[in-house]
Amino acid sequence: MKIKNIIKVQAAAAIAVVAALCCTSCNDDWNEHYDAGSVDSGTLWSAISAQSNVSNFANVVKACGYDAVLNGSQTFSVFAPTNDVFSSAQADSLIAVFNAQKAAGVKSDDNTVVRQFLQNHIALYNHPVSSLSNDSVTMMNGKYEVLTPNAIGSSNLLTTNALYSNGVLFTVGKQISYFPNVYEYLGLDAQTDSVYQFLTSFNKYEINESKSVPGDIVDGHTVYLDSVMNVSNVLFNQLGLLNSEDSTYWMIAPTNAEWTRMVEEYTPYFNYDAKVKQRDSLQFVNSRLAILGGTVFSRTINPDEAFRDSAVSTSANSYLVRRMLDLDPYYVYYRPFDNGGVFSGTESVVCSNGEVRKAANFGVSKFKSFMQTIKVEAESVRNQDSIVYAVDPLTVREVTTDNPFYDKVSGNSFVEIIPETAGSRPEVYFSIPGVMANIPYDVYAVFVPVLAYDTLAVEEATRPNLIRSSFWYNDKNGAGASTKFMGAQPTDPSKVDTLLLAKDFVFPTCSYGLTDPQVRVQLISRVSASQTATHTNTIRLDCIILKPHDVEATNDQDEN
Repeated sequence: MKIKNIIKVQAAAAIAVVAALCCTSCNDDWNEHYDAGSVDSGTLWSAISAQSNVSNFANVVKACGYDAVLNGSQTFSVFAPTNDVFSSAQADSLIAVFNAQKAAGVKSDDNTVVRQFLQNHIALYNHPVSSLSNDSVTMMNGKYEVLTPNAIGSSNLLTTNALYSNGVLFTVGKQISYFPNVYEYLGLDAQTDSVYQFLTSFNKYEINESKSVPGDIVDGHTVYLDSVMNVSNVLFNQLGLLNSEDSTYWMIAPTNAEWTRMVEEYTPYFNYDAKVKQRDSLQFVNSRLAILGGTVFSRTINPDEAFRDSAVSTSANSYLVRRMLDLDPYYVYYRPFDNGGVFSGTESVVCSNGEVRKAANFGVSKFKSFMQTIKVEAESVRNQDSIVYAVDPLTVREVTTDNPFYDKVSGNSFVEIIPETAGSRPEVYFSIPGVMANIPYDVYAVFVPVLAYDTLAVEEATRPNLIRSSFWYNDKNGAGASTKFMGAQPTDPSKVDTLLLAKDFVFPTCSYGLTDPQVRVQLISRVSASQTATHTNTIRLDCIILKPHDVEATNDQDEN
């Protein structure tokens, strides 16, 4: 063999030896990471209850019923604070709080002692440590803690990797800090717990059988020694996952005093008539949802560079939807940090999944959130309640891009309400959804000239219509009522003409959220047979608009 080849063989052999040694070392560390040693006899609970240096922790475990959990077949990692850092007085205080909340009917998983202390020191599954450990561990309350060879979070590990039949036991030299998320913080702060109580009232509990401790079977059904519940909340689906550690949100939270003030102000807006089913519940819930709508902001869709300019809440329609449907930017707040902005004057509280912005003076205007201008497009069939003395269905006209009135008509389409016969006076009832009670509305109807679709109709374009209008709505007892407005008003046939039908009209009842809109606007052509030479009795309607405003704003306008 040539010397050159011998050197190559020797070098290859040396590399193989070094690689083998490295692999052996890595495998040792890797195996150590997943093999904490032999398993001691007994369960986690038997070990905890037998160790005198964690007796205070054991007392809380037993008082809260978690001795059954840690004595069952489920696998856990327990990080028990020693008596040096968790005194008997602290344990007694937690037990007293637990018992008081239990007596008040608070469910176990909502009990602050369980969530903030016990579940904050227990994780599902085995998590032994080694020199390689640098893991994110999910505690039972959903919090994330980093587990290293020497610590979990900011708490140092005193003893490690004591394996038992249902998990691994550690002792820690410091209680694991509890860092509340946005939802949890609301309940911990005595100034914001009104919001928390309302949110919590929508919690729905379902047993998580895989995480619960099974007992005997009675009448064919498993009886659980300890039930782990999954909690869902429909409001989180609407507002944002405020209880999720995987999301980042800001929330403007009114203080209790502000909450009470706004509930009193908003409740009359949701005054449903006496015949509406569950009217009191609807009024209670909707008046409070009106406060919370538009108060939550996902930082995923509000990065820092854009947040200063405009804050888009989770209640807002996307920009593309607003542009496509020509919608006003409700629940979007411009220059939110400037003086008078929605974040101005709020107190920032950092949470595990974002921030709570406590507001002693709530800066979210009702006219930028739930108290919205109502626009009913005449061409929408669902808004056409009934058609009388007119050709049915109504004729829809489109405004083409080359027409001078293009983009001057809402959605570039409108309806022609054509008389059934030459001498007919057509009338149409339009349903108006989402009307609020006890707030003044200015009511408009927008009419379109014939030239918007037929540029050759020069003679017709000189003829105005005469429009009379009235409102039909329910009174407080649920009986139908009607109000006639001003006498017949002439339309201007030369332009897109907006007529004021009524000013400061206040509805006594609310139809917000109801399937049956309840409110109808009636438009009638009042052109008589003798006037047809100079007038038209064809109604060309773009939309009906209801603009709400404060009484104070009306008075200010009148003074000016």
